[in-house]
Amino acid sequence: MISRSITKLRQLFQKLLDGISLRSCLIALLGSAILSFGIYNIHSLSGVTEGGVLGMTLLLEYWFRISPALSSFVMSLMCYILGWRTLGRKFIVYSGVATAGFSVSYWIFEQFPPVYPQIANMPLTATILGAVFVGVGAGLCVRVGGAPSGDDALAMSLAKITPLPIQWIYLISDLVVLALSLSYIPARRMVYSLLTVILSGQLIGIIQKFHLPDKASSEKSEPLS
Repeated sequence: MISRSITKLRQLFQKLLDGISLRSCLIALLGSAILSFGIYNIHSLSGVTEGGVLGMTLLLEYWFRISPALSSFVMSLMCYILGWRTLGRKFIVYSGVATAGFSVSYWIFEQFPPVYPQIANMPLTATILGAVFVGVGAGLCVRVGGAPSGDDALAMSLAKITPLPIQWIYLISDLVVLALSLSYIPARRMVYSLLTVILSGQLIGIIQKFHLPDKASSEKSEPLS
């Protein structure tokens, strides 16, 4: 009986990981570490926030002292459960890797003081650097087919069960979180938050669509001597 259960679990696990690339998992872990570094060392200090789940983690940290290492994992998990049927198996696996990577790496960064606390007094610099870390980190995860937070899972799920286009769902969720963030962020600083949301979103799109030419195509394009 026990051996049969173990066999079934092994088969289920093999089916779940079928076609999953170790290289893509490592890229997702790298991206989530870059993202958590930026959130901990920039956004959480400067008062420049993000929309979606990332922004909500900062809101919960400020008002309830709940670490983003925990809140990000819980909220993302809820979004993944909601979107399990619409997102596909590989998306769920890679997103799970990225989410766990974010939580673990953020917890590690919390064991050390911020790298440059003075950035709290430089909102424009924090806006640009924060957008770079968020855009590159999340962009790498999205590039391999996953996401470090549940924003994508939630947006895709709602796009299927509502008549709203997915881009409007992303925008609405960001604006709702930014509006709630006005409870602890001055309105003048919210301008920087809007800017970092726009910049990070563009970076994610660029990284997702960027393709390196393969070796075969580059050889064909070389001029004949």
